[in-house]
Amino acid sequence: MRKITAIWILVALGMSSVMTVARAGDAVPEQQSTAVDFKNDLVPMFTRLGCNAGKCHGSAMGRGGFKLSLYGGSPKADFNQIVHHLGGRRINFTDPSSSLILMKPAELVEHGCGTLIEEDGPAARSLLRWIEQGAPYLEQRQLDRVVVTPSRLIASETGLETPLRVTAYFDDGLHRDVTHLTQFVAEDSNAITVDSVRATAKVERPGRHLLIARYSTEVVPVELIAPMTSRPIDLSLEVRRNYVDDEILKTLEELRLPVSTSIDDATFLRRITLDLTGRLPSLDADLTVAPLNREALVNDLLASEAFIAYYASKLSRLFRIQSKIDKNKVTTTPKAARNFHDWLAEQLRKGRGYDELARRVITATGDSETHGPATFFTLAEDARLQTELVTEIFMGSRMKCANCHNHPLDQWTQDDFHGLTAMFAKLTRQQVIQLNPIGRNIHPNTGEMALMKIPGGNFLPRETRDGRGELADWLTSPENPFFAKAIVNRLWKSLMGRGLVEPVDDFRSTNPATHPKLLELLAEDFADHGYDLRHTLRTIALSGTYARSSNPVDENESDDRFYSHALRKPLAPEVLSDAISDVLGISPQYGDEVPGTRAVALRDGAVASDALDILGRCDRSKTCEAAPPSIGPLAQKLHLMNGELLNGRIGAEGGRLKNLIHSDHTPSEIIDAFYQVALNRRPRPEELEFFSQWLDDARPSSEQMEPLEDFVWGLMTCEEFSVNH
Repeated sequence: MRKITAIWILVALGMSSVMTVARAGDAVPEQQSTAVDFKNDLVPMFTRLGCNAGKCHGSAMGRGGFKLSLYGGSPKADFNQIVHHLGGRRINFTDPSSSLILMKPAELVEHGCGTLIEEDGPAARSLLRWIEQGAPYLEQRQLDRVVVTPSRLIASETGLETPLRVTAYFDDGLHRDVTHLTQFVAEDSNAITVDSVRATAKVERPGRHLLIARYSTEVVPVELIAPMTSRPIDLSLEVRRNYVDDEILKTLEELRLPVSTSIDDATFLRRITLDLTGRLPSLDADLTVAPLNREALVNDLLASEAFIAYYASKLSRLFRIQSKIDKNKVTTTPKAARNFHDWLAEQLRKGRGYDELARRVITATGDSETHGPATFFTLAEDARLQTELVTEIFMGSRMKCANCHNHPLDQWTQDDFHGLTAMFAKLTRQQVIQLNPIGRNIHPNTGEMALMKIPGGNFLPRETRDGRGELADWLTSPENPFFAKAIVNRLWKSLMGRGLVEPVDDFRSTNPATHPKLLELLAEDFADHGYDLRHTLRTIALSGTYARSSNPVDENESDDRFYSHALRKPLAPEVLSDAISDVLGISPQYGDEVPGTRAVALRDGAVASDALDILGRCDRSKTCEAAPPSIGPLAQKLHLMNGELLNGRIGAEGGRLKNLIHSDHTPSEIIDAFYQVALNRRPRPEELEFFSQWLDDARPSSEQMEPLEDFVWGLMTCEEFSVNH
């Protein structure tokens, strides 16, 4: 190391700093600079080495008495830790080569994370030169943007190595190659192999994959694609009903994924009725007489009270509406919960734009038991949890990471989080929601009162009394990149089974949409049509993509993201419970609700129901964004096999089976009737033959009760019944 010191002193004495002057708008390469820039040179180096990662010194408590900000989010704090903390023991100005900040990562002294840099490598030389220069906090320029080349790659086959180059552009017009200071992380290490030393990436598995490049505070996603099949796919003859089909088919051709066939009218009827109303279709339509007018059907369903009831339930789950009584915490009374649900249903009934609905919720005050939107501010226990709720619902963003530190994978800072929290701290959190002039939120970094702030924008004037109006203006603006995309992504998932961004509440640059252009088009179309939920649902439902079969073909069977075939969607617990009731003809009692109340119409998520809990009803104190579980878990299977939800009602008086038997229907007729109501189809010849051999039509129906009950039980526990396909 002493030889290194001497060499670099000589170099430093003889080297002049070459600075190029740029015209406005020009990007000029930086050729040489003797001064080590702490923020732009050293902090990214610490990130690449993993020093400031969460499992090392970037953890909440640091490691070994040394704490760095997570991924270099606070460079000045890192500088103070290195240079001044513990009396500056990590820097030795008398003998720079013996500085702990240099010797530890080179493992010249014991280091818990092993050897991170070579004693005479470029990282060691940069650190040494910085210390010899007096270890200054130098920030010569501000980072403007980072460009990764290639930003998107379509490989001709798997196993091909791709070189990566990262260029940083700064506010003074200079740019430089920072590949050697960039950390590369594969989203799926089984799909992408990264050689950090050589800065190359290799796609190991067919499909679309993501590589994350991190330099300084910038995180850039790189899309790497390897076709799913070896032969080109021509989809030019496929049905294209609107822009949805254009974008989906473009991606499928790119990935060389063939498509499944379109579904018949009976399957479409069942699928769309379940998706828009949460109900099995009625038996009124005779599809043997005339083809189904799908557009008219979609319009009728969207105009129905069943749609209002179902989507009010969906919005209630999104807003996490449920009563809770706790003397020591904020409470939501049953009356307030039901009042909010009813208010949401009324907004749907009136065709209120989602932007206006959001505005009324965000700016609400008053008695939660009489003014529905005010209930929203009783659902979170404090202002910080309210911030998490608002950003997840209306922005599709998980900002909660920024409570403790700047978000490591997104743009959000602690100022963003606590500035938003400061708005909600100005509210009383009781049955009556009103402004609280003394309410405040303390910023954990400064220990002072946080100023209200629009996320990613400016601080509001200190004298601002209630910043929620400004928040609503920013949030519902057509220029807002989050609001419209967050809700259309949820609508897409509701019909298609998977969000274009998944999870739907985790929008960030490092979690891009599978079809970015389609998401943009859906959001723009949504805004252009007055933020009308029905319009977007209609657009998706009438696309050729929505009407694709869920039965895969040989070469698209592994696809679960690109919609070459429809995804089978397990029925939500409430929908499954209602479907069971419709088929059996007997409804359960839910708490103190009016007898006959459907599960999807429950206005309070806290209404007691063992059956719904076992079927997987979500706890609305947490997010309900995850897809409902299929009938797979043991508890659900046992309940359907042995529980009262089925067994207690199949053969009950007043139920469908007993009524059919009492009306002298033959077993064959009963089988046909249950197939139609449960599966929306008639039994296939082989199915009818099987049951006909099992059930003797010549015997009195009363003697067939037990085998008929077994038949109904088998029908209702099969996958075809429990999923929307």
